[in-house]
Amino acid sequence: MSRKYFGTDGIRGRANGVITADLALRVGQAAGLVFHRGDHRHRVVIGKDTRLSGYMIENALVAGFTSVGMDALLLGPMPTPAVAMLTRSMRADLGVMISASHNPYDDNGIKLFGPDGYKLSDDVELEIERLIDSDLSKKFAKSAALGRAKRIEGVPERYIEFAKRTLPRNLSLEGLRVVVDCANGAAYRVIPEALWELGAEVIAIGVDPDGFNINKDCGSTEPEGLRRKVRELRADIGIALDGDADRVVIVDEAGHLVDGDQLLAVIAESWHKDGRLAKAGVVTTIMSNFGLERHLDQFGIKVHRVQVGDRYVLEHMREHGFNVGGEPSGHIILSDYTTTGDGFIAALQVLAVVKKLGQPVSEVCHRFDALPQITKNVRYRSGKPHEDAGVRSAIASGEERLNGHGRLIVRPSGTEPVIRVTAEGENPELLEDVVDSVVDAISAVA
Repeated sequence: MSRKYFGTDGIRGRANGVITADLALRVGQAAGLVFHRGDHRHRVVIGKDTRLSGYMIENALVAGFTSVGMDALLLGPMPTPAVAMLTRSMRADLGVMISASHNPYDDNGIKLFGPDGYKLSDDVELEIERLIDSDLSKKFAKSAALGRAKRIEGVPERYIEFAKRTLPRNLSLEGLRVVVDCANGAAYRVIPEALWELGAEVIAIGVDPDGFNINKDCGSTEPEGLRRKVRELRADIGIALDGDADRVVIVDEAGHLVDGDQLLAVIAESWHKDGRLAKAGVVTTIMSNFGLERHLDQFGIKVHRVQVGDRYVLEHMREHGFNVGGEPSGHIILSDYTTTGDGFIAALQVLAVVKKLGQPVSEVCHRFDALPQITKNVRYRSGKPHEDAGVRSAIASGEERLNGHGRLIVRPSGTEPVIRVTAEGENPELLEDVVDSVVDAISAVA
């Protein structure tokens, strides 16, 4: 069944265009009704990032939830993984994160978590969609049963203590100079404080949100400023999060970027040696570099690939018993601790390896040489341009030219109107030519 509202990561779109106050109101009502189970006093925890539109959406969601008798507990700006964690620890019936992750400020979104802290199944999302478009007036709460709303104090401290407990008891980050870029987003308060409490010397950037500057020239998708700051201050490591802190990239002491594939290798290899890897494998997506697969294979660690999207990584992990998974973009899921991607928890695991080995980040985090990989994005207005006959012909031609010595992946983004064209192989010139030919074909019909 096709979806009208939900994509691969909740509901997302232009604020006050796609994501309106009316839609948020109806999402609150629909989700509140779906998760109204039993006779207890029901409650939802609601977090958000720092976008201007968060105020509008938060208030509309509160109106929706309280109108169907659910209490709303407001967390304020908090990372997405913190909302998932608090949904469980506060025994809430539902968790909501208002964020469009790495997108610019004028987008926003609504992510939903069940009482177990996991993102919702397809069936539950479809049931919420059905209710959004139906007449709910007869299901509203009676006047005396309306929900209440209040802001919760001490939330940052709860997440900081949770994060610190994922490290060995006596581990200290003393002696490490850390530059952290919080993307002017949801983590701007908690992550610098947590790193300082762990003993690090902390230089924080991207911690001055104004409602408009989230992800703007900063964060995991724009790490150049972090690279400059690390080199300028001769820091040991740079950590870049995205707008809602569910993904991370690392910068080593020389200013070189470390992507999610290298981070997966560091964590998987370390956990394997410590006997902490639940199974001899990790879960990643079709976008992960083949170099990761070759590297982990020598330790007997198999790479299991799924379609793009952290929800699919997590589904495979849960179904088959893996406890490490992630994406090249820096979504790292460590299910011993979290129910969703957590950029900070992943960074802490890397820092633990750095301290344990006593080596520079450049040595710790360069586990393999990646095969050349080129990705270009084509923005489109509507429809499915990647299914056009001319585009399919260009893709087939590209695959024939690679002739078994590389991969060509053409896929629509699940979060924005973009077609991503990726080629991987040994010959960079050939890859560039193949990608350009497909991009040209898509552009002609987009």
